[in-house]
Amino acid sequence: MAGYMTSNGIVVRQGDSFDILLHLRDSRSKDVDLSGCVLRMTVKDQEKNKVMFTAEGEILDAGKGKAVIALTPKNTDIEVGDYVCDIELKFANGAVHTIYPQQVGKVGVFKITEQVTR
Repeated sequence: MAGYMTSNGIVVRQGDSFDILLHLRDSRSKDVDLSGCVLRMTVKDQEKNKVMFTAEGEILDAGKGKAVIALTPKNTDIEVGDYVCDIELKFANGAVHTIYPQQVGKVGVFKITEQVTR
């Protein structure tokens, strides 16, 4: 709940849960069949080239292209700051597509903001 997503940025409050809800459609606006797909998000510290966390997604409705990546405090309880991220979708036939950020050639930004209550 304590976050939001744009076309190439995700902002989450430190230590909070946040569900990234996805509805995937092709270029003709038809739902992408996610049967047998694996969805994975990676967040890295760009300066140190260190993986901060990876999170697997859950397919909610394969036929309608709906999935979620549920971030937990275990994922978001990292140092306040800006990181880089992407989300990849691997199909059953082995094809891999980076679905986030939406713009090819852009780097996804994953921003952790400060919290008060600990």
